[in-house]
Order: sequence, then structure tokens, then C-alpha cells
Amino acid sequence: MITVHHLENSRSQRILWLLEELGVEYRIVRYQRDRNTRLAPPELLVVHPLGKAPVVTDGDVTVAESGAVIEYLVGRYDDGRLRPAEGTPERLAYTYWLHYAEGTFMPLMILSLVMRRIESAPMPFFVKPVARGIVAKVRSGYLDPNLERNLAFLESSLARSDWFCGERMTAADIQMSFAVEAAAVRANLRDKCPRLADFLERIHARPAYRAALEKGGPYQLLG
Repeated sequence: MITVHHLENSRSQRILWLLEELGVEYRIVRYQRDRNTRLAPPELLVVHPLGKAPVVTDGDVTVAESGAVIEYLVGRYDDGRLRPAEGTPERLAYTYWLHYAEGTFMPLMILSLVMRRIESAPMPFFVKPVARGIVAKVRSGYLDPNLERNLAFLESSLARSDWFCGERMTAADIQMSFAVEAAAVRANLRDKCPRLADFLERIHARPAYRAALEKGGPYQLLG
């Protein structure tokens, strides 16, 4: 049976959702974040040298990295519903969004989280102006313009269809879900990006998504 090494409030939640969509049996090994650092616990290092989630074991096979896990599970267990056919424009889009989610968009989300942490971190009063000045320059010179450009790109991509690869949901939408949920924590999508907000409503209403939440436990991304 497939085992999902599932870290709370993490990317591994979308792997549970994928497995629910595939209708494949699996078991969950849960890991709690360190309450101070919010990082994964050292127990995950036993499963994979980087000690991060998701990690999936399937018999003798161990797969890490969300995109690689999705490709493995879809390649082995999908019946054609969640991956477009080879040689189609939809398949090219599918490959693009699988890589874009973590390769382009999530680094911006991580940087946004780091900047917020710096702004709110306790520090000597004479250091605060310097730290806030650095954060402001990073935001204005790099982070905010890139976030706006990417959110506009995502919004326009959903103008053509409800899903990122066309008229039906694919595993690429599952990969994109975490990125869009992270954006929703940091921006008012309903006002700025209504199509992205609608995308989240559609995925959150899916029975498989809700079943994954029930099995995976509380799921709340960091602001």
C-alpha cells in the first residue's frame, strides 16, 4: 500500500487530494511541525535525507518533491482522467503548470513569508529601522512587482477555461492548488483576482478534496 509521509499544513496535503481523486488506497504517517521554528521534525530525515514533505513510499519505491510525486502517481495509477493525452496542447500546458507552481510561483510566496517574519521578528529598537528598510526595498524592487505580474498571469490564464489545462481538471490543477492557496493567505483574491478565487472555490467543493482534508487533519497555511 502507498504510504504518504504527511507534514501538517504543508504541500503533502495536495498529495492526499490526488490519491483521493485517483481512488487509490493509502495510509498516512503524520508529522507535526516544530512549534517554535515551524519546520519539519527530524523524524522525516529517516524517510528522506532532506527531511521534507511530501514523501511517498510505494513498495520499494520512495519518491519526494511534489511534482515528482504527482508524476509518479499519475503515471502509475491514473486512468486518463487527470493527465491530458500526449501530443496535445493540453499536455504541454499540463507539463508547464506542473513545473511553474514550484519553480516560479512558490519561491515568491516563500520570500513573502520570510519578509513578513523579518518585519514581525523581535529585535533591538535600533535595528528595526534598518531591517524594515531592507524589507521595503526588497518588496518594492523585486517581490511586489513580480507577485503582481504572476497573479495577473494566473488570472488571465483562467480567462480561457475553468482549469489551467483546459475544460477539465487535471493533476496540474492539484499541483497549482497549494500555490493559489498560499496566494489567498497573502492577498485578497476575491477583489484582485476573482477567477483565482473561483478556482479555489471549485477545488474546495470537490468531494475528493474534502475527503483528503478529513483524513489529513487541520490545514492552515502560514500568513
